[in-house]
This record gives sequence, C-alpha cells and structure tokens, in this order.
Amino acid sequence: MALAATAGFAQKQWTLQDCLDYAMANSITLKKQQVQKASATEDLKGAKAALLPTFSGSTNQSVGYRPWQDVGGLTVTNGTVNSKVDKTYYNGSYTLSGRWTVWNGGKNVNTIRLDKIAEQQAELSVEETANTIQEQIARLYIQILYQTEQLKVNEQTAETARKNEQRGEEMLRVGKMSKADVAQLTAQRATDEYNIVAASSQLATYKLQLKQLLEITDEEPFEVAVPDYSDEEVLAEVPQLQTVYEQALLTRPEMERLKLAVKSSDLNVKIAKAGWLPSLSMTAGVGTSTNSLGNNKWGTQIKTNFDTQLGLSVTVPIYDGRVTKTAVNKAKLQQQTAMLNLQDQEKQLYATIQTYWLDTQNNQEKYKAASASVTSEEESYSLLSEQFSLGLKNIVELMTGKDKLLSAQQSRLQSKYQAIYNRQMLRFYEKGIIK
Repeated sequence: MALAATAGFAQKQWTLQDCLDYAMANSITLKKQQVQKASATEDLKGAKAALLPTFSGSTNQSVGYRPWQDVGGLTVTNGTVNSKVDKTYYNGSYTLSGRWTVWNGGKNVNTIRLDKIAEQQAELSVEETANTIQEQIARLYIQILYQTEQLKVNEQTAETARKNEQRGEEMLRVGKMSKADVAQLTAQRATDEYNIVAASSQLATYKLQLKQLLEITDEEPFEVAVPDYSDEEVLAEVPQLQTVYEQALLTRPEMERLKLAVKSSDLNVKIAKAGWLPSLSMTAGVGTSTNSLGNNKWGTQIKTNFDTQLGLSVTVPIYDGRVTKTAVNKAKLQQQTAMLNLQDQEKQLYATIQTYWLDTQNNQEKYKAASASVTSEEESYSLLSEQFSLGLKNIVELMTGKDKLLSAQQSRLQSKYQAIYNRQMLRFYEKGIIK
C-alpha cells in the first residue's frame, strides 16, 4: 500500500507539507508507538475490571478401585436377596465460586488512576515521536533546499570559469596571455566542475536520507519543490523568547508526559503504603457431589449434597520483613527522580528554544550583510571580468575576485536557510506548526 501511494507521488515535486503528511500516515516508528498506546488502554481496562467480583466454575470426575472390598450392598428382586460388591466406583463434584476484594488499602483504585496516566503518557509518546519525525523532515528538507541552490551557484560559477578559459585561450593565441595563466584558468574550471559533482552527490545523499526517513523504498526519482523565499520571509519578525518558552511548557508533549510522571510517582507511593493497611475480601460458593456407592439416584444426590458457603476474610499485615517499607522508600525516590527529570527537561527545553532564537537572529543579520556583500562582489567581479578581457587585470586578480564572490554567495545561502530553519523551529515549539 505504501509503495502504491509512493507511485502516485513519484511524478510530482514533494513539498514540505507532502513529506509531513506522508510520514504521519506511513511511519512504522509512529505505528509502533500507537500499538503501545493501545496496549496501555488494555491495561487500563484490566485494572477497572479488577474492581469487580470474579467467578469460576469447576467439576471433578474420578474413578476409584478397591480390590479387597468384600462387603457389598443387598438388593431384593422378586423376593430374592442379592448381594453385589462394587470394587469400581466413581465420584463427581461440581462447584461454582466467587471472590470479591472489597478493600485492599486503595491499591486497586490507585492502580486504575495509575493506568489512566500510563495511557495518557503513551498517547503523549505518540505525539513526541511525531514531533521528532517532523523536526527531522524539516531539517533534511531545508538541507535539500540549500544544497539545490548551492548546486545552481556552482553551475553558474563553472560556466563563468569555462568562459574565462575560452577567453584565456583566445588571448594566448594573440600573445596577450602566457600558457601558465591559461593553465590556471583550466585548473579553476576543473575545480568548479568538481564542485558541481560534489554538490550533486551531497544533494542526492540528502534526498536519499529524506526518502529513508519517509520509509519510501522504491527507486523512482525523488524531487523536492523549491519555494522562492522572499527577503520578507527570511527576515520575518522573531517571536519573543519567553513567549515561545511559556507556550512550549504548556503544549509540548514531552513536558506534559513528565508532569504526568510526577503524578504517577505520587500514586506509586500511595500504592506502596497500602501494604501497611488491612485488606478485606468476600468469598461465596455453591457445590454438590455424587458417588456411585450411594443408594440414591444421581439427581437425588445432586440435590441432597448441595452446599452453599459465604465468607468474609480480613488480612492484617503484622510483619513483612521490611518489604513494604522498602517499597515505600523506593517509590519516594522515584518520586524525587520524576520531579528532577521534569526540572531537567524544562532547562533543556529553554536551552533548545534559546539556541533556535539566537540562531534565527544571528543568521538574519548575517543574511543582510551577506546580501549586501554579494551585490558588491557581483559588481566588482563584473568589472574585473571586463578589465581582464581588455588585458588590464591579471589572472590572479580575476580569480581572487571570483573567490570573493563565491564566498559571499555561499554565506548568503547558508544564513538564508539557517534563518528559515530556525524560524520554523521556533514556530513549531510555539504553535506546533511547521510550514
């Protein structure tokens, strides 16, 4: 089914939203988490059912043999007394019993509450996994966009290098350039063509990683839609750090899961303390039996041997070898660990958001500076190229100008997509949306 769906996408360019939707519908990792959530739901149903009485029925049929039996029963038939010795006989018993735990220190009720929390935690784990997958997809998608544009820059640079090489050969023929200078131009052209191959290889690697993350196993070409981000989108206003953090504290599933872990640890302490409390249970049963040695018929025996029982059992713990005290102390230690885990996650969350926030601002500033630098270097290189064609500039000056332009273009691309990615992550942590 996944392969069929993939075939439908193979002929189009994948947008970021396409990738996210496909992953949410087809991720095996996500489906595994959903199975665990279903398992937690079953545990909760089992805990609720434990509040109800249990009933069971049983029967036992046995055959006996008494080889030395010499006294039997007497019967009279037509005035004649007959004696019969039954060495082989059978017994039958039939029982229906029930048991109900009326009170066990609140352990069963708290277990239900604990399993409810476990079910909620399992659901939150599904959301956590979904968030992780979406973040990984966004990171790879942005890397593909960056590498795609980087490849275009390399192709443009290589085309310029080829033109410079051709111009150099023309100048060599008329005696205006040495063979050594032409050789440098040829080497530069070869380097730029190698950079194209390297960039193409890296782009293919990123696409493969994205396909693997989406769990697409076919060999169809995988093309990504490249949006045209405007300067306004790159330089969009950065939300306040504290605003993003406070919203993330309320909405991020990992935070809610750890808060539930603290509640769960509280219940574990109560469950452990129940070991010090008495327990009360009720039992009831009905039963009957039959025996082939009796003179009564089977139906009569069932009736006359019918028996009912009703019992009340109270268990009071006196000394359990420190089992309960150990359980309580360990539950309290787990309680402390749960609270520390929550505090630690709060700090990690703040650090993560702060990093995205600072990187967004820094890369926006870098983008502004790099954009101005690209404009300046483009004008400078254009002038250098004209002067080189006229023989007014040497090969060293031309290649230096080209290197400066390429460096400025790379800096602009890096800052552009870093700003976009970090801004996306801030929106994701604040609003749970990636786009």
